[in-house]
Formats: sequence, structure tokens, C-alpha cells
Amino acid sequence: MGEARRWSDLSRGQQVRGIIGAVIQLALASAAWADLARRDERDVNGRKWVWAIVIAVNYIGPISYFLFGRRVD
Repeated sequence: MGEARRWSDLSRGQQVRGIIGAVIQLALASAAWADLARRDERDVNGRKWVWAIVIAVNYIGPISYFLFGRRVD
């Protein structure tokens, strides 16, 4: 395993990509949590508290919620 790198050791491009990735992740999670909070329990596939935890898992959580967690009639 490699040596730990500091933020200042990263190139400007790597720093920008890291920030963009973090912003996208936070936007996805925020949108998913907001949608989940507004939905009634019967409009969600499964329990809301489980989806709230799943959404916290990197990109896959919010995307999974939007694809599989919401009931669309």
C-alpha cells in the first residue's frame, strides 16, 4: 500500500476532480434525502429508515434510491 498523500501533494487537477466529486455526491445525497422526507411511507419500496441509511453510501446509495426506492404509480 502506498504512502498517504496530503491535499497539498495533489495536483490542481486532482484537487478540482476531488471537489467536483464531493459536490456531486453531496448533491445526490441531499436530493435523495429531501425526496425521501417528503414521501409517505407507502410511496417508498421498503422502510424509510433503511433507505435513509442506504443513501449515505457513496454514489450507489442515492442512485439506488432513485431507481428502486420510490414507488411510481
